[in-house]
Amino acid sequence: MYVDSHCHLDFPELAQNLPDILRRMEQNLVSHALVVSVNMPQWPGLMELVAPHPHLYASVGVHPDYEDTPEPSADELAGMAESPKVVAIGETGLDYFRLSEPLEWQRERFRTHIRASRKSGLPLIIHTRSASEDTLRIMREEGADEFGGVMHCFTESWEVAQAAMAMNFYISLSGIVTFKKATDLQDLAVKLPLDRLLIETDSPYLAPVPYRGKVNDPSKVIHVAEKIAELRDMPVAEVAKHSTDNFFRLFSKIQR
Repeated sequence: MYVDSHCHLDFPELAQNLPDILRRMEQNLVSHALVVSVNMPQWPGLMELVAPHPHLYASVGVHPDYEDTPEPSADELAGMAESPKVVAIGETGLDYFRLSEPLEWQRERFRTHIRASRKSGLPLIIHTRSASEDTLRIMREEGADEFGGVMHCFTESWEVAQAAMAMNFYISLSGIVTFKKATDLQDLAVKLPLDRLLIETDSPYLAPVPYRGKVNDPSKVIHVAEKIAELRDMPVAEVAKHSTDNFFRLFSKIQR
């Protein structure tokens, strides 16, 4: 069995085709998917989407790319995280690629989410792009290692991965690992300890080869596992087993 540790099934591209996607997940042995929050106005709809499905779960949080959006407090996030369907805080983090300074609001939002993780006892889902130094610094300063989490859609260096793993974080690989030019990430996929590996789609984005450029969905996470297995010269069943075991270990509120 496979799991998709990070997707956005509530986005319009996927929500309108949910029955077909759930059917393809079953056909491709994808047993669970974590539907990740990006802002507060969309969160009630996300929760409504996952509610009827025992194999879909949610996070609560505000993505760093959303500048003009309501800012929940750590207490508010922890309160929303009491729902049985909410298994993580985020996605949160820093993104200096799309936005430019001053970005102190982004760093403060990240700190708020780490504090919410510590209040709720739930792991963090961290997004970092062109901001690894500040991301790691704030993780250390705010005690993000207490409940750990995952560095999602990881594209940073091996050194950043090592620093994150030292703080009780998993590393999640997306369809990017299947891209021909992603040689540094492919090298990292070989080095990564299997007990720290997660796989994801980040759908509807980043469809893996052979679907690159098309709308992605959780049923395609199998192609991420297959590429990692190819790179490591090991059976894909081993990648599936380790990434699935890690998923349930990290997101321990989910019933297997």
